[in-house]
Amino acid sequence: MSDDAAEAQLTVGEAAARLGVTVRTLHHWDEVGLAGPSSRSATGYRLYTSADLERLRRIVVYRELGLGLDAIRALLDDPDSDVVASLRAQRADLRARVERLTALDGDLALMIDAHERGPLLDPAQQTALFGSEWDPRWPAQARRRYGATTQWQQFAERSARRDAAEWEVIAQSTRELDHELAAAMRSGVAPGSPEAQALVERHREVFSAYFPITRSMQVCLARRYEADPAFAAHYARLEPGLASWFRLLVDASARAHGIDPETATWE
Repeated sequence: MSDDAAEAQLTVGEAAARLGVTVRTLHHWDEVGLAGPSSRSATGYRLYTSADLERLRRIVVYRELGLGLDAIRALLDDPDSDVVASLRAQRADLRARVERLTALDGDLALMIDAHERGPLLDPAQQTALFGSEWDPRWPAQARRRYGATTQWQQFAERSARRDAAEWEVIAQSTRELDHELAAAMRSGVAPGSPEAQALVERHREVFSAYFPITRSMQVCLARRYEADPAFAAHYARLEPGLASWFRLLVDASARAHGIDPETATWE
């Protein structure tokens, strides 16, 4: 028996296997009138002929090229349809999708890199932007400690979108805030005063560039500034006792907003 003869009596399951599609797909194409069997068995089962298979093969090819069923129907059945023009249009659309996917691939690469190492800057750039006290190893250490947290994920997502110029704006804002705090302490700004409240809000605004910081989280940060030797030394170089003074400002602000600093948590 020739191959064509064998094809002339293919059941729907055999036809689906031959074409590499599902039986459900062939049923759907039959139901919408795109391609159906030319005959039925004595018991009513679909039987596909060689001509049926040829039409189905063309449909499969056009579907793989991304054409919709209505467009395929027009190409197969409309004598006035311009096949070349339709394929050129589909190719143009495919090229546009390739460009979008290429751009997405680049974005994903940046996101992966940012999740792994934080700011997408080399060590020299980091030191130039964040100052001589900055240790380029800190982001990697932070990832090992906080990599599973929502805040690290938010930080990485923002880092993936930032270039050196944008990091410079953030670093400059941080430096300005440090000097504002030192000047306020020297001038005797008291915890709970309007000036102190403004500084606390300014701190939340500046550091929320890394990830969103709630008032409760801010209390935890202020406590760390005071307790961590590296942070305490940084603020002491600006003004002795600055970390402890700032912690008092944050505590007073938290109380004014109904938060008990003694029970504040990182949330």
